[in-house]
Amino acid sequence: MPHAAELIVDANAHLGEGPIWDSRRNVLIWLDILDRKIHHYDPASDRDESVEVAFRPTAAVLRRSGGLMLATDEGLGHFDLDTGRFDPWADPESDIPANRFNDGKCDPAGRFWAGTMQFHAQGDVGALYVLDTDRSVRRVFDGVTCSNGIAWSADHSTMYYIDSLKRTVDAFDYDLDSGAVSNRRTLVKIPEGFPDGMTLDTDGNLWVAVFDGFRIACFEPRNGGQVDQVDVPVPQVTACWFGGEDLRDLFITTARENMDNATFQEHPRSGGLYRARPGATGLVADQYAG
Repeated sequence: MPHAAELIVDANAHLGEGPIWDSRRNVLIWLDILDRKIHHYDPASDRDESVEVAFRPTAAVLRRSGGLMLATDEGLGHFDLDTGRFDPWADPESDIPANRFNDGKCDPAGRFWAGTMQFHAQGDVGALYVLDTDRSVRRVFDGVTCSNGIAWSADHSTMYYIDSLKRTVDAFDYDLDSGAVSNRRTLVKIPEGFPDGMTLDTDGNLWVAVFDGFRIACFEPRNGGQVDQVDVPVPQVTACWFGGEDLRDLFITTARENMDNATFQEHPRSGGLYRARPGATGLVADQYAG
């Protein structure tokens, strides 16, 4: 039987995205890309606060030495949580103004992986990049429509990746030492809705947000079969991450991007932050080591 998500912050975000649990401060970091906000939600106080920035933040990961690493519409860089200063490091597509970065995560070796997309997700003009710990940037592959969820298996031998408009969750063989990927294959096909952000639990299952799908779908990695589901009462489900002190709260971001008035009136809590307790335990977020 599917689990139900509850609204915890009626944030009215245009494009809520990128939740990541900060175990150093026991808060959830999440983003509103289009309203240019970096949020943090404290479950202990049930308070959500945000800071407005001058760029579109599209993905956030923790940095071991402090602060956040961000993917943005202006490239990759470091964000100081205390001062609110963003220090841009690299913009590998500065010559493609119609593109922006989208989702991203750190791998177990401390590299920051993030992909790009055309602003309106038209055409396969994006690419997947990795920011190594020496701050060098490498293009991994191109031909991407809307780069989204990315995660690694517990034994570090597999990387999972979502290109949303292709409606698949793909798997690659992964070499932890070099960061090389190979042998791409489709693990899951999602015919209804679009796979978006993704996270793993301690059993290795993939929890995938389904945009225009009202749900988080959970797949086991051996044959790609669906084994669980969280129902979300709004259509634009964008991403998820396990957090809380026991890492058993599944936090879920949503959006109202390009939503017509009739649909918004039917689902007025679109853009809210949601939470569910599906019975799984999440993983501590890997941090950028550079």
